Amino acid sequence: MNIRTTMDPITLRDVTNPDDHPCLYEGDGENGVEIYFENEETKRLYMDMEFEGHKVICGNDSDDYVAEG
Repeated sequence: MNIRTTMDPITLRDVTNPDDHPCLYEGDGENGVEIYFENEETKRLYMDMEFEGHKVICGNDSDDYVAEG
């Protein structure tokens, strides 16, 4: 499943017209996230960030799965 987010993770502002803004895809092609940025500067700032304890969480996508919470 691919997820598309139009909220710039640096400025936390919604990116209108995402096709006209910089984008970064993180994932393996089949599963991932498209992240849109207001400009190239915020994209670069995001790419330069170092995250500690990077974890990949696999979900249950079976037909009988019910999310709780």
